Amino acid sequence: MKGTIMRPAHQRPFIAALAAAAALSLAGCGAVAQSASSGTASPSGVATTSPATSSTATASPTTSGGKPSSSAPAPAVLATYTFPDGRLSFKYPADWKVELFTGDVKPSTSRTATVFDASGTKQVTVYSGLIADGVTHPVTRTVFESAPVPGLGEQPAPAAHYSFYVDRMDSNSTYRMHLTAGAPQAGKGAALDGIIRIGKEVLVAEAQFIEKPFANDAAAKAWLASTEGRAIKGLLLSVTYR
Repeated sequence: MKGTIMRPAHQRPFIAALAAAAALSLAGCGAVAQSASSGTASPSGVATTSPATSSTATASPTTSGGKPSSSAPAPAVLATYTFPDGRLSFKYPADWKVELFTGDVKPSTSRTATVFDASGTKQVTVYSGLIADGVTHPVTRTVFESAPVPGLGEQPAPAAHYSFYVDRMDSNSTYRMHLTAGAPQAGKGAALDGIIRIGKEVLVAEAQFIEKPFANDAAAKAWLASTEGRAIKGLLLSVTYR
């Protein structure tokens, strides 16, 4: 209150009561404000984040070409998928799902794990087997990112890398995010087959983009920063062979 208002003596009990009520009201408001601002902070790790607060691939899906969200989502809860051999595995968002296809020959010589996001969109395939086909042709490449895969570090050289790049041939642009044998080189070269050697078998792991998923390189880089882009990148970097 600004200033002091003089009141007759017989009105003091009434004023004191009003002051007490106001104090109780302000105290109640303070308690509500404190409660509203004391929510549990998101943990830095992914293992303890609750599913209710985790965020998965909702921004700029590969099938829509939409703009990625600018908000910073909480880390996603991760699950681990292990192939039947017990040696090859990878991590993926827990609300996504994995379906395994095996060849008809018994014992099977090939296994393909297909990873779908929460909406049912196919996002990644991970293949392991005795054989894999590779087709190549001349391209001009722009590399956005490439990094060694820690869980494949003990496998035969060249070292397996997670790579995201675009190959151009004539007027066509092919965007790819997959595992590569060594880091892809920018400039003129040949298309990569993405075949990685693991033990006595081979591995091929790649994001499943639709045809022309990005309008340009800037859109591709923006998608990479989105929740979905980070989830697929994380999956590829998590591939492990023991």
